[in-house]
Amino acid sequence: MDEALLAQTLFFLAIIFFATLSIGASLARLHIPMILSALFIGIAAHYLPWHTALQTPVFETIFTFLADLGVLFLLFYIGLQIDIGKMRHVGTQIISLTFLNTIVPFLLATAAMLWFNYPLTLAFVIGMTQMPTAEAVIVPILDKFGMINTKIGALIIGAGILDDIIEVFLVTVVSVWIGVKSEAIQSGDKITILVFGILAFFLFSWIMFRYFPLVFQHYLPRKPIPLLLLAFALLFLFGAFSQKSDTGMVVGAIFTGIVLKPILKRIRPAGQQVEKFIAQISYSFFGVIFFFWIGFHIDLAGFLREPTLAIVIYLAGTFGKLLGTFLMVPLRQLDAKEALLTGIGINARLTTEIIVVQLLYSAHIIDLHLFTALVAASSFTTLTVPLLFTFLVRRFHQTAYASVPATDTQRERQTKG
Repeated sequence: MDEALLAQTLFFLAIIFFATLSIGASLARLHIPMILSALFIGIAAHYLPWHTALQTPVFETIFTFLADLGVLFLLFYIGLQIDIGKMRHVGTQIISLTFLNTIVPFLLATAAMLWFNYPLTLAFVIGMTQMPTAEAVIVPILDKFGMINTKIGALIIGAGILDDIIEVFLVTVVSVWIGVKSEAIQSGDKITILVFGILAFFLFSWIMFRYFPLVFQHYLPRKPIPLLLLAFALLFLFGAFSQKSDTGMVVGAIFTGIVLKPILKRIRPAGQQVEKFIAQISYSFFGVIFFFWIGFHIDLAGFLREPTLAIVIYLAGTFGKLLGTFLMVPLRQLDAKEALLTGIGINARLTTEIIVVQLLYSAHIIDLHLFTALVAASSFTTLTVPLLFTFLVRRFHQTAYASVPATDTQRERQTKG
């Protein structure tokens, strides 16, 4: 890279980060994730003088690579949030909530895509993008209101933890699908090689998860910087292996987080520091560039001409989450106020589904119109959820701060005491 190109690239990055900081500070006051401002800046870049320069092949290559690293690090961090141990102890109420608030939006969104004459397979995948909950969006809001240990907080966080399984499944399905389509597999030999590669990757991941911490427990670094270097080495190793096996590097990123989670839990406090740093670099650097690049490719003019698809996707996802949660009212697991608060809380988006949409668009499986509609629907959800949730917490204060009911075991202990 010559000096002039390097200087111009650094200048563009400076503008992106300064603008993200300025706009994000205003959004933060409304409990809206700061990273969403990078998406808006990408959209606005179409109307700035340097728009043409960013469309040249050299800058397209630079920013695409940085955005790919953004995908890698964001999913790496999501993988770090998946705690297999916690999933073993979720209650039946959270299991019911997770099932209902994922299956209903999935069915509504799939039906909407079929109504717009999209193929069944694509409709199925788009329906799945409406299923996950973004804990990264809603947990800081719960923490700010002191609701982490309330009944509503426990339901939202529990459902968010449990639907991490759905996120892994969604990313895996899309990555494998893209790998199959890009290879244009026709012969039986190629299919055998693909299946063998995928199975080999998952076997490798399971072995690493099960035995790596045990075999190397005496050799694991105990200080933050060496531990961070190990984390990066594993991330790029898993990413390369999964990409080579046609599983897709994004699957490798998630599984790196899952494998690394028990290692970081064993090594305290260095593990906590490493996890915190990964979160910071994922969202404050790579995530900003990723969302900027997403916004830069949005067809705002096309959206304004035909907003119907985005509106229908938004309604399918939002009302699907609410309807799924309200189904717990006749089951006598929630009352109406609890269902409304929980339904709005678990409707938080703008993480995994955006990454999946970008993967589909980059692989030319979806067109620009659908890409724009999906990003617009998710962005509008992310804008409205914090505002609606804040209003509802203040409106139904007593319900919002109700404590977690005691379990049967806890009641027995209290009685004996």
